Amino acid sequence: MTDIAEIKPQRARGTGRLTTRFSDGRARVAELYQEGCGKIRLPETFTDGMEAILINSSGGLTGGDRLDWSVTAEEGTFLTVTTQACEKIYKAADGVAEVGSHIVAGPGTRVHWLPQETILFDNAALVRRLDVDLDETSEFLAVEAVLLGRKAMGEAMASGQFRDRWRVRRNGRLIHAEELRLDGDIAQLTSLVPVLGGEVAFATVLYCAEDAEVYLPKMRAILGDAIGGASLWENKLVVRVAAVDGFSLRKLLIPMLSVLRRGTPVPKVWNL
Repeated sequence: MTDIAEIKPQRARGTGRLTTRFSDGRARVAELYQEGCGKIRLPETFTDGMEAILINSSGGLTGGDRLDWSVTAEEGTFLTVTTQACEKIYKAADGVAEVGSHIVAGPGTRVHWLPQETILFDNAALVRRLDVDLDETSEFLAVEAVLLGRKAMGEAMASGQFRDRWRVRRNGRLIHAEELRLDGDIAQLTSLVPVLGGEVAFATVLYCAEDAEVYLPKMRAILGDAIGGASLWENKLVVRVAAVDGFSLRKLLIPMLSVLRRGTPVPKVWNL
């Protein structure tokens, strides 16, 4: 007879893969695979591009859960990837939640990685990785936004763990890398001015394309007096911003993304 103490908690596992191919004047599905709690839905669009919505049907993640996403855009396709809702990371009794995303952008492609915010609750533990392989002629836009609790609900992330690792390569050459680590007393750490200065919502926007320089003054104009900044280096535009809550953060991110998408609005699931 099995001892109850030896029974391991059920863990969420999800995998989703999508490959797009240009055919008959628009992006079409070449491969679609989903397993476990990882689901991908493809709403109808009225352009030559494709929109993919990633869904975690488990409703959130906690210690020991894992999601793996893989997206490939073949030559000439325009693909926007978003999420159905904010990803919620709950208190971890044991282990960490893991999310891995791998993106491949072929020649002449436009790939926009636009997931909605990740919400970290108190004592959450998340390790996240984003790996991107770009062709010399591809365009890549990404945003990752994080909320430390839900301020409107009186929730805050006092302690926990969050690690975020980005690696972006073009033709195999590393063009962008970053490592974020928040660990232990999150409230004390994020209260420091060089970190977040007490704000609980923050985001990074990355745009890699030949015309990146054009958008630098536009991003700075949208930022205005907000906490953050925009910088440019070798066709790579990076914007970082912090805000008092998720709503204030979105009021900055949505116009930024619309400009970087050349007037194309953010996915409908992003609507305020």
